[in-house]
Amino acid sequence: MTQETKYTEDNIRSLDWKEHIRMRPGMYIGKLGDGSSPDDGIYILIKEVLDNSIDEFVMGTGKTIEVSVQGEKVIVRDYGRGIPLGKVVDVVSKMNTGGKYDSRAFKKSVGLNGVGTKAVNALSTYFRVESTRDGKSATAEFEKGNLTNQEFLEETSRRRGTKVTFIADDTIFKHYKYRPEYIIKLLKNYVYLNPGLTIVFNGEKFHSENGLKDLLEDNNNQDDMLYPIIHLRGEDIEIAMTHSKTQYSEEYHSFVNGQNTTQGGTHLNAFREAVVKTVREFFGKNFDASDVRKSIIAAISIKVMEPVFESQTKTKLGSTEMGGDLPTVRTYINDFVKTQLDNYLHKNTEIADKLQKKILQAEKERKELSGIRKLARERAKKASLHNKKLRDCRIHLGDTKKDGYLDTTLFITEGDSASGSITKSRNVNTQAVFSLKGKPLNSYGLSKKIVYENEEFNLLQAALNIEDGLEDLRYNNIVIATDADVDGMHIRLLLITFFLQFFPEVIKEGHLYILDTPLFRVRNKKETIYCYSEEEKQAAIKKLRGKPEITRFKGLGEISPNEFVHFIGDDIRLDPVMLDKEMSIEQMLEFYMGKNTPDRQKFIINNLKVELDIVEEV
Repeated sequence: MTQETKYTEDNIRSLDWKEHIRMRPGMYIGKLGDGSSPDDGIYILIKEVLDNSIDEFVMGTGKTIEVSVQGEKVIVRDYGRGIPLGKVVDVVSKMNTGGKYDSRAFKKSVGLNGVGTKAVNALSTYFRVESTRDGKSATAEFEKGNLTNQEFLEETSRRRGTKVTFIADDTIFKHYKYRPEYIIKLLKNYVYLNPGLTIVFNGEKFHSENGLKDLLEDNNNQDDMLYPIIHLRGEDIEIAMTHSKTQYSEEYHSFVNGQNTTQGGTHLNAFREAVVKTVREFFGKNFDASDVRKSIIAAISIKVMEPVFESQTKTKLGSTEMGGDLPTVRTYINDFVKTQLDNYLHKNTEIADKLQKKILQAEKERKELSGIRKLARERAKKASLHNKKLRDCRIHLGDTKKDGYLDTTLFITEGDSASGSITKSRNVNTQAVFSLKGKPLNSYGLSKKIVYENEEFNLLQAALNIEDGLEDLRYNNIVIATDADVDGMHIRLLLITFFLQFFPEVIKEGHLYILDTPLFRVRNKKETIYCYSEEEKQAAIKKLRGKPEITRFKGLGEISPNEFVHFIGDDIRLDPVMLDKEMSIEQMLEFYMGKNTPDRQKFIINNLKVELDIVEEV
């Protein structure tokens, strides 16, 4: 007979605000991560602090925001009105406390729920807020949400505004490191959406005069644009769009009240629908929606009264109403696009002609591929039934968006031994494995037809579910896991070429990574240290002293599943694949995969010399 578990008042526990945030951080900031992904928690912390400074600018105060990131310390300084001095502690440590509940002060604010800076405070080993206004200032310091010091100055010469300093807790964000590229992208989005705002990051100034037009120009090479960017502005709406000459799929940047809604929502759906409807009516032809939107690169920003998002991290708009006396989001966007885009196309007949030719070409290609696509889908379904190449996970990106949990991963591996090690040591809930057989085809210069005809490419595309764009992408992280030898490097390059050629948005939106695995294992009877470089190996030898056992891993297949679990679990190290904005995708592919062998040899020799010089100095 089993003993009955007691359930009394003693079993009921109430967590205070900081305990709850620290115990369930994902509810407040989405996934944690280590900084290798742009939506990792450490960047959300910066964003939560910045949102308050941006709201000050929107309300007409503080045209400059200064951001400093040095190592683990982040400082954000604005020159807004400053937090009311008697409420400095409450604003950053009491839930449901903040000025944004007063809609008179913050009608179209980003952070409406009074949680943002409280989450930053609770998840930081050091948090300091300083407010200055009316020649006086108040300062409060915290440790993991606990108040440690408080000061008031009755007289100060400091400029008004708010300054927040914090150091994220490395017991929650393990092995984290800020990547300037991600921070810069975040800050640039803020200036694109707020004309007149200047943000200074570690001494570098960011400012935008042309809003979303600047965003598209900065993110895309001019030579790849089919026609000059169409840029349209209204009272609560702004759009910018063009089509790519080479890109196959759709690419969107969407924003609500200055918040980058990376998962779209009602506003993006309305915009995609409105573009198709307007183009059909302009040309008087019932084009297929996919042909109109194929290769589109666009951005949309709207302002909504008290927006409702589908998660705490505000990445998907759920609101259907604009607020006030305005119509629904769908109607408002449709009316704006119908009027403004139609007028633009009538005034710019040359652009209209280029757009029509692009649509007709897309239609021709779609019809040519229709039979091949049908056969390819059938092959992919049969392959998935027999589980030949994909060992899937239980949870996928589409299943988890509403909870803000996005950390689902597909490892692309080479060979049976490596895929076997990862498969045995993975988290079956969120980590899947796709096994390559030999080296993939060099897809440079090939048409989309090859994706369906080549078994590996077809099955990889089906596994990711990206045939028609990233809207239904099944994994947030696509990780290339190959050996750190010449063959492994070549496979990496061929896979990156595949994504650049056919699905560049996978890289542009920060989904593609290289798995960093240890080169050495240094151990004695008491401790084992895994080392990812020669420098780490030398440091481990010094730490363990004596003559520790040193193993050099030649390939992933040599690492046992018991060890591999460390390298793809909490301590996973990922190197993001990023595009060089100075080169177009076509230029990049031509240089690395084209027939310019002498240029490549020169590049390799010059860079190899740099590596050798570094080793000699060490």
